[in-house]
Parts: sequence; structure tokens; C-alpha cells
Amino acid sequence: MQRDYDEQNRKAKHHFRTRPIGVFRMIQLSNLTVCYQQRPAIHHISGRFERGSHTAIVGPNGAGKSTLLKAIAGLLPATGKIVANEAIGYLPQLAEIDRHFPLTVAELALSGHWLRAGNAGQLDATASARALAALERMGLADFAARSVATLSGGQMQRVRFARLIVQDTPIMLLDEPFNSVDSRTAGILIEVLAEWHAAGKTLVTVVHDLGVARAHFPQALLLAREVVAWGPSDEALQADNLERAQKLIEHWHNEAEWCAVP
Repeated sequence: MQRDYDEQNRKAKHHFRTRPIGVFRMIQLSNLTVCYQQRPAIHHISGRFERGSHTAIVGPNGAGKSTLLKAIAGLLPATGKIVANEAIGYLPQLAEIDRHFPLTVAELALSGHWLRAGNAGQLDATASARALAALERMGLADFAARSVATLSGGQMQRVRFARLIVQDTPIMLLDEPFNSVDSRTAGILIEVLAEWHAAGKTLVTVVHDLGVARAHFPQALLLAREVVAWGPSDEALQADNLERAQKLIEHWHNEAEWCAVP
């Protein structure tokens, strides 16, 4: 499990090169396209996530939401351009994680320190204190010595958020963090996201529930393999935009000339 996390975040770290893209622009996308063989998963995505923005990526099933997040994180090959100016943390879907890797709760939370400080970072008392404080925030201080294999889905997700707290990156990409968790955990995660937003972090989160997106995310990107709407949530998630997104998915052609193999 730790190796899976480290590899995903290592790729993301190298993908984000520091460049001057303006004082407020955090992530800039230009004609971003991802193809699986000759089938476009997303295409010609252009726009920007501003510094300190709190954005939900929403759309029908098959809209390319997770694909977009992975492309931004540098985990999928893509054409077009991605420019960002800060380090990132990436939270994959819970279902993608091997929960039987032999780690304790404290060890998984503490692994965020290496991603923050690099392989040369020393595990000192300060790092351990950060991990324990993160577990305390997530209501799991008493679980520190337990194996992650014994945790419920909600508990596991809270440990993964504790790891992000320790990592403490300016940009955080989260893929469906509310899936397969209980309502109490979902509430805690929403609170932590709000705290990160208040602290000025740039948050991009794939969200399945439109009600959650409207209630807790100021910005929304409505996706149907292409951008349907992008802006304030109450505007982007209007009924006509949602209907258009659904129609685009239903009538999508799986092959496109921009994915053709030369």
C-alpha cells in the first residue's frame, strides 16, 4: 500500500514543474486530451483552477472525471499542456488501494512526511508528533497501533486524510473521497476540506453526489469528456447544463481522429 501511494505521489511531484503562471493561477490546462488507444477519455480541456479555489469535478458515469484528475496528477499520458506552480497531494479512490499491506495506522499517516520532505527527510519527534496530531484531528488517535487491514472503509479514508494533513501540500487532488464511507466520516471529511480551503489550499475533488457538490463546493467543473460548464457551482450545475452533459455522454462516438494512431 505504501509503495502504491509513494509511486503515485512521486509521479505527481515530478509532473508538476514550478513555472511562473501568474500570481493567482494555480493549475492551468490547455487542450488537455487523454486517449485509451483510439478512444478519447477526455478531450481538449482548457481552463484553470485558481489559487485557493475549492472545486468539485462532476458529471455522468463515463464522463472522464477520474481520468482528468489522474492526468493532472501526472499518472496518465496526455497531450496538450498542464502547468502548475506548487507541489501536490493526490488521494486515489479507496477501491484502488491494497488495504492488506502490513502497515499500522500511525505508519500510514507518517508516510506523508516522506512525500513532504523527500527521501532524505528524517523521521524525528516533530514528524511523529505531526502524524499523531493528524490522527487526533481525524478521530483516530486511539487506532495508531492497529493494522490498516482491520479498518472499516470510513476509518481507512480518515487515515488517508491524516496522511494528507501530514503531507501538507498547497494543491490537493481527491478522487471521490466520500464513496464507500459512512455519514459520520463524510461529515468529518467535508469539515477538513473546508479547513483546508480556509487555509488557502487549492482543492480539486471528484464528487459523485450533486447535492454535496452544490452544498459544500463553491466551484464546479461539469464534465462530459469535454467541459460542459465551469464556474460557481450554482451556475455550472443548472438543470440545462446537466441535461446537456447527459446527452453528450449518450451520443458520444468512441473513436475520434485526434486519438488516431499515426
